[in-house]
Amino acid sequence: MPNHDIMKTKLLVLAAGIGSRFGGIKQVAPVGPAGESILEYSVFDALGAGFDEVVFLVRKEIEEDFSRTILSRLPSTLRYSLAWQAQDSFILPEFGNLLVGRTKPWGTGHALLCAQTALENGGQVAFAVINADDYYGREAFSAVHDFLANSDPARNDFCLAGYRLSHTTSPFGPVSRGVCTMDSDGFLVGIEEHLSIAAEAGGDGKGFRSASPDGLTRARFTGTEPVSMNLWGFTSAVFDAGRSLFGDFLRDLRSAPESARLRAEFFLPGIVDSLVRAGQAQVKVLPVSESLFGLTYKEDLDESRRQIARLCEVGRYPVPLWSLS
Repeated sequence: MPNHDIMKTKLLVLAAGIGSRFGGIKQVAPVGPAGESILEYSVFDALGAGFDEVVFLVRKEIEEDFSRTILSRLPSTLRYSLAWQAQDSFILPEFGNLLVGRTKPWGTGHALLCAQTALENGGQVAFAVINADDYYGREAFSAVHDFLANSDPARNDFCLAGYRLSHTTSPFGPVSRGVCTMDSDGFLVGIEEHLSIAAEAGGDGKGFRSASPDGLTRARFTGTEPVSMNLWGFTSAVFDAGRSLFGDFLRDLRSAPESARLRAEFFLPGIVDSLVRAGQAQVKVLPVSESLFGLTYKEDLDESRRQIARLCEVGRYPVPLWSLS
């Protein structure tokens, strides 16, 4: 069993996305009263929950903007490091043709692999993963931290912050969500990635529809379903499985049509789903009652600013955010 008195926990912030639907570098978009980004509020909440260090995963193309607008504001006492997601990371020569014409990153599962060295830094680790452009809330970070603080870094015992679907959608267009199935004890049975979920047209706001790439209805939901927002709690045990599954993903992709090869992504929830279905990991779903908001579309920016302003007004956060650090 681990020594809980010295168990360290890290936070991995996935900030390498290209923001195709948002239309810009949303990782650095100002939402706070003093220009703070959403990810800074997540870091603030994570530190308050007890996380010890932060790893920011970025692309080289945005490193300068990220350093100038984000890193320069962080408190000097914060322990952090950078990791980079590149198109050719973990791409063996035999898969080199898959890079031709590709402009987007390989997805959140690939991002996880790119951060391994920075996270482990010579030893096994327990860590949480978040998106840079989503606001998760203090409740979720506390729940995940407490789970990780009592984990064994050598075991496949993971956790997931489970949000209610209706608390995570955008009024401005479809969103991507991993819809979860759980057993009676609250452990994950499976997770299915849906890339286009939106409220039913002309509905009462309680029904949601998942569309396939060709616009056909793939599934319908009530809105009460638990979904993943990529706030995970992992141990080092996830990396070996991730590398193996990424190799399988690339091998399958070689025979896919060119259009599919150029847009395909290796999703983090897919790693977890494969492990769970194979009986190689167990994932505790930690219910979260807070609503999530973030920057999927440009129109989400004003709403996120209103939400953060409200939280500042009720005393959840200081203004400026790092004034008390």
